[in-house]
Parts: sequence; structure tokens; C-alpha cells
Amino acid sequence: MPRLFGTDGVRGRAGHFPLDPPSVRRIGAALVRSLRLDDGVVRLLVGRDTRKSGSWIERELACGAQSQGATVVGAGVVPTPAVAYLTPLKGYSAGVVISASHNPFEDNGIKMFSGRGEKFTEAFERSVEDVFADVGWMLPDGEAGPVDTVDLRAEYVSHLRRILPPDERLRGMSIVVDCANGATSTVAPQVFSELGLDVHCIGCAPDGRNINMESGSTAPELLVRAVVEGGYHLGIAFDGDGDRVIFVDGLGHLVDGDAVMLLCAKQMKAERRLKGDAVVATVMSNIGLELALREAEIGLVRSAVGDKYVMEEMIRRGLSLGGEQSGHVIFSEHLPTGDGLATALNVLRTIVASGRDLADLASDMTVYPQVLLNVRVPETIDLAEVPSIAAAIARVESRLAGSGRLLVRYSGTEPLLRVMLEGKDRTQIRSWGDEIVSAVNDHFVAARSGDATARSHS
Repeated sequence: MPRLFGTDGVRGRAGHFPLDPPSVRRIGAALVRSLRLDDGVVRLLVGRDTRKSGSWIERELACGAQSQGATVVGAGVVPTPAVAYLTPLKGYSAGVVISASHNPFEDNGIKMFSGRGEKFTEAFERSVEDVFADVGWMLPDGEAGPVDTVDLRAEYVSHLRRILPPDERLRGMSIVVDCANGATSTVAPQVFSELGLDVHCIGCAPDGRNINMESGSTAPELLVRAVVEGGYHLGIAFDGDGDRVIFVDGLGHLVDGDAVMLLCAKQMKAERRLKGDAVVATVMSNIGLELALREAEIGLVRSAVGDKYVMEEMIRRGLSLGGEQSGHVIFSEHLPTGDGLATALNVLRTIVASGRDLADLASDMTVYPQVLLNVRVPETIDLAEVPSIAAAIARVESRLAGSGRLLVRYSGTEPLLRVMLEGKDRTQIRSWGDEIVSAVNDHFVAARSGDATARSHS
């Protein structure tokens, strides 16, 4: 059967496999059967975002889990990181979030966290898939009943307040907060208002269908306009489930995860909170981040794309900060996963401590031009084994040494080879990328020609 889990949990169109009612119920049961706890007692905490489909998915998942003897408690509509925080705090065996993050409302998903509040490993996800596919067990029929719910938001908010206690220097600071009509609408306005900030909230009226609709971190145009026209100090935009965030400075410029990691890393180093004096970022983070960190005598470690891979690298190296350009930023001293609210509070903490505004702080990083070229390929081959392609890659890497970056990788979902270059001059790096593309195309043309010749002689 096809894999259930992608890069961030189970994801798809609500009502269709793997998010049709029988499959959701079986996923809940498979999760419980896969946990295999020593004491045999499984307790699940389930949260969800504001999608219309979230309620029935919660009921079906809980029904499946309960059929295997688990206790299930609902946390209601809360950000994904709230479930990650509350799961170990309250002694749950695992946490589940029903959300499709920044996707439109027609989609939904199932994210899972271990009893430590960390995203489960791929090995555990494979075990859930194996149990799901095992035809040796069946689920009982019956209607899925309501889920017992407890409001734990106050404890999550209390945890966040420790990042940035109320400070007189925050009073008078005006911000626009865009909650994407998603999960953060239940906590973010309260958190910022209680800090003494002047808060204008947009995307804070969820109706089950408008999550991420022309709002939030993937559609910041409305936020930019609100900040500039209203003369606000800055804007903060979350995605639908609240695990990522981007910012808008007072001039209307976007400030992404790369810039956030830089300004927070420098402040954390000054406060002696930056373990290992290094940051984890993915292979997609701009070379400008790497160079700016180097100037601040902070190292950069690259990981695969995906916040769970960032966290795995942080754990392996004992580091305290990592993230993605998209706005997933992880502060391990607070939580072992991305938390948009924790990130926003750390940015505000840096603004207060440094005495600089967001535009000034973000200007410490020069974003280098980036070119991305896609080459359709008939098969995946080891590029190092093809002399002409290896030579083209080596030439470009030599030209970029110290002032740019080249990344050549196959797509995980399409028959494409992706060639990404970053450097000071867009026209120049485009021409260098074209050299690699030409070498790849020439190789496959020659290979096809050789195959045709061989067939004609046979």
C-alpha cells in the first residue's frame, strides 16, 4: 500500500484516503498498537486547528484509539506546539494534532508527537504504516462518539510568558498579528495584549472554511498593507496551525526564518544561551545567513529540508537554535519543535534587549540572489560517475567558493534534478547553472542515442 506519512505527518484531502473515516479510525488504532508501552496504558492528547473537518476526524481517530484500550482527551482548537508542550507536561503517551498547516481548508492532516513532545521518527512512522496495513486485525463497527475535552491553554500561555515577561519597553509598541484564521487565534491576541503591546488582529475570525485564505504566513500581502498604512512597528503572521511565523518590519519588508535565526542567534550568543555557538538550518537557507553568522563567529550546520530533520541535527549536536527559511524556528530550551509564538516572543525579546527595531536587525543579513533550475531526467544516476557532469559541477563550485553556494539534488516527488545556485550576481550564476543543465541534458541525449544505436545493431 502507499505510504501514509509524508514529510510532516499524514496529509491529504479530508474525506479521501488516507483521511476518509475508516482510514482515520484505523490510523488511531494503529498508533496505539504501535506504541507498545511497558505499562500497557496509552493516553493520547488530541488538538486541532479550525478546519471544518477537524471535529469528525478527531472523533474517528479517537474511536480507533479507544478500541485498542487507549484513553483520549481533546485539547480543542490549539496551536500544534501547544500539544507538543502539553503532552509530556501532563504525562500523555503521545500527542496528536489534526491540521494541514498552511494548506487550504479542504485539506487536513494528522501529526504525531512522542511522549517527550518530539515528532516521531521515520522508523516509528513506518511501524504505524505496517500495523495499518496488517490485515490480521479488524476494528469493531459503530458510530464514533464525542471526545472528552479539557482546556489547557492557560498552561501553554504561562509557558510562553517565561520567554518574555512584561516589560515597560514594550508598552506603546504597536503590532499587527495575522492568525490566518487558524489555531493561534485562540491564544495569540491574549499573549501579546497581556504583554502591554498595542495589538491589531487580522485573520482572527475562523469560520471553519477561511483558514489560510488570503492570510497568514504564506499570504502576507494583507499584513504588509496593514502595517504600512497603519504605521505599526511590525507585523507577525502565523500559519494555520501556529508552528511557523514570518514578520513584516515597519517599512513593509518581509523578514523570513533566515533573518530571524540570525538576529536571535546573535542575541542568544550575547546572553550565553546559544549552545555550541552554532545554528542548524536546512540546505535551502540562503548563503547570506551563513556569511552573516560567520561574521558573528557563529557556525552553521546544514540539514535536510523539514523541521524534524533540523531538530534531529540539533539533538545530535547539542545545539539550541535551528530552523527553516519558511519560518519554522526551533528554540530547544522552550520546545523540541517549531513554535510560531515562541519565535515571535524571542524576536520581541531581541528588539527590547538590543534597542534596535526589526528593520535594523534584519539589515545585518544580505540576501544573495538565488536561481533554481529544474531538469527533467529519465532516471536517477550518480552524477559523480559521469565525468562531464562532475566536471561542470566542480567548475561552478570553484567559482562560487567563499562567496556563493551550489546545491544539486534530485526531487523526492518528481523526475527532476534540481540545480540551485546563490551568488552575488544573478545573471552570472544563471549562466553557471545553465552549464550544469547543459551537461546533464547532453549526457542523457547521448545515452538515448547510444541505446538507439545498440538496438539497431541487435
